[in-house]
Amino acid sequence: MRKTIIELKGADLTLGNAAASVHVLKGIDLTIDQGDAVGIVGPSGSGKSTLLMVLAGLERLDAGEIFINGTALHTLGEDALADFRGRNIGIVFQSFHLIANMTALENVAVPLELANIRNPFDIAREELVAVGLGERLNHYPGQLSGGEQQRVAIARALAPNPTVLIADEPTGNLDGATGRQIADLLFAKQAERQTTLILVTHDPALAARCSRQVRVNSGRLEKDDAAPAIPGETVLA
Repeated sequence: MRKTIIELKGADLTLGNAAASVHVLKGIDLTIDQGDAVGIVGPSGSGKSTLLMVLAGLERLDAGEIFINGTALHTLGEDALADFRGRNIGIVFQSFHLIANMTALENVAVPLELANIRNPFDIAREELVAVGLGERLNHYPGQLSGGEQQRVAIARALAPNPTVLIADEPTGNLDGATGRQIADLLFAKQAERQTTLILVTHDPALAARCSRQVRVNSGRLEKDDAAPAIPGETVLA
């Protein structure tokens, strides 16, 4: 029997205040099992990125419940939530979000230090070697290509050995060939570690590589499809 890693129940969220408020998520129910690779797709403004941020523990629900590996995130205080996120959720952003004045090694080690994980620099070194950057440990982000920066970001996300790996448009800032290499790396590491991968993408080819696609529209779950995407189908950002 497969283990449930993520469970959303009646997830509801409004962003903004008064006349500027937007009802972004509307009573979403979603269950994701360990080892799933889930692509979240849908039109611009559909709520897919906000849903991803809720799953990453970066946005709090107004109503509903969220459980990750049995922990009720909606009941945690800010400090406990930050600690849980640091140990259990790895995040890869479109824009890399590396610290410019820190080397690749330091960028990967910092979240490990914050999570009080032992031997952070040894782990960081191993992760960078694993993503093919063993010769770039002491280079700063400005000295790295876009693809290399995203490899550092992936190493940083994987370093705490998270239960869930979140990726927000992970190939969006890369050229086609580099994007495919990063996608290959992301899926290879997910399969190797049996990490649960959840990604938002506007790229139909990338979404089709997921074992399951969840389509969001107007803040609701419009479609939840474990079948491969239809070739040539347009998936909007």
